[in-house]
Amino acid sequence: MSLHSVNPTKTESWIALEKHFQEIKEQQMQDVFEKDANRAIRFKIEWQDFYIDYSKNRITDETLSLLLKLAEELKLKEAIGKQFSGKKINQTEDRAVLHTALRDFEHMKPEVKDTLQKMQHFSGEVISGAHKGFTGKAITDLVNIGIGGSHLGPEMVAEALLFYKNHLKTHFIANIDGDGVAEKLKNLNPETTLFIIVSKSFTTQETIANASFIKDWFLEKGSDEDIQKHFVAVSANVEGAKDFGISEENIFPMQDWVGGRFSLWSSVGLSICCAIGFKNFEAMLKGAFEMDNHFKNENFDENIPVKLALISIWYNNFFQAESESVVAYSQYLNKLVPYLQQAVMESNGKSVDRNGERINYQTGTIVWGNVGSNSQHAFFQHLHQGTKLIPTDFIGFSESLHGNVKNDNILMANFFAQTEALWEGTYNKNVENPFKYFDGNKPTNTILIKRLTPKNLGSLIAMYEHKLFVQGIIWNIFSYDQWGVELGKTVAEETLSAIDNKKPAKIGNPSTANLLRFFLKNQQ
Repeated sequence: MSLHSVNPTKTESWIALEKHFQEIKEQQMQDVFEKDANRAIRFKIEWQDFYIDYSKNRITDETLSLLLKLAEELKLKEAIGKQFSGKKINQTEDRAVLHTALRDFEHMKPEVKDTLQKMQHFSGEVISGAHKGFTGKAITDLVNIGIGGSHLGPEMVAEALLFYKNHLKTHFIANIDGDGVAEKLKNLNPETTLFIIVSKSFTTQETIANASFIKDWFLEKGSDEDIQKHFVAVSANVEGAKDFGISEENIFPMQDWVGGRFSLWSSVGLSICCAIGFKNFEAMLKGAFEMDNHFKNENFDENIPVKLALISIWYNNFFQAESESVVAYSQYLNKLVPYLQQAVMESNGKSVDRNGERINYQTGTIVWGNVGSNSQHAFFQHLHQGTKLIPTDFIGFSESLHGNVKNDNILMANFFAQTEALWEGTYNKNVENPFKYFDGNKPTNTILIKRLTPKNLGSLIAMYEHKLFVQGIIWNIFSYDQWGVELGKTVAEETLSAIDNKKPAKIGNPSTANLLRFFLKNQQ
């Protein structure tokens, strides 16, 4: 087997962690800074533009020591080496996991370099106006048609780097909802719109259905020949894209060793390239590459993704905290949480281990959240006074992009204050009104970054990619397959057939059959 495969709960380190947990689980730890004046200095990592403060966590030096021993016992270092060297660690699909190779500027694969050059040339043509539509007009609008990893990553990055955006208007269509697609098309001109169809297989139901609908809309004004100027594809299925009407020179390849939810670094990022320019796209790749090197080479004690992953496991598996929240204090990052939800929950939502056996411990955490300070006026009530323990990552930036210092100082004052309030609560204070009592002791990680740049965004995304990898290794699961996604697709095909043929009785599940009868009756 490519990866070491051991039930983590049977290891000496895990058993020691269980014993340690029993000793500290009820402790109110707000006074740790008084007992240890150097805690805030020792429990942090500084790396490039990043400052990671994990001092407000329910952990001690012994906790960290045992967690690091767990990583060592489960051969994490060896697993990292296997991933980066291209071993087929996605064993159930017999694939390597090499999205890091898409940004490896030291040993870049020839096919990656060729694709990047093609993306640079094409995006440059579109941005400069050299690429014309069928009536000779320059492109003004760009529409990315995809779903899942072919949509969430590009949309999140395009939104996050809006400050660096050029004149092109960028749109994203993912949902199969016909009303939603129609609304998007309302304000688009077929003469000046470029569509990028992103589907590795070029058979993804939602993507191809949307693309076909949009193609018919386009042909109301243009001809079949005009498709070449307005439709490009990102796919591994060249023949499928050609059958759709796209010329081979307008098809951008995808590699088999890149999973969809980690593909924004590939040709899937073509819409990003066009939106912010290749120079900024390349800077994002380089930021991710530098985080890759940090993750691969740094000692675990000073390794950001490793440390964050181990702390997350501590809460998930010992405190039984089922979820963790991510709150970014930047409106630009309002699509970060949906992106992370797919990356983390599609990867680590597994109940069978690498030996094919049912798991008797918790795996993937539920990731949720929103942007600050909006969240403070919504779900923060639950964080402060709710009954559930919810570790939270706070992400903030020292410098604003537009220079609105007054607003930014208020924003960041809240950023710092909320982590302190969650930790301190009203501990050791005389609070007579029980409704104003706060337990505190609520854990947070503070991720403070100098500025939201393409490079720093690349590092941030890669940080979370490596974090979930570490978790998967510790939990003894395969993080890079997605069989749970496939089952729903199969069932949907049978249901669609019943709808199209108006034969709900063919559906075996009585509940679904009755629902279809009601649905079809309302369609009449």
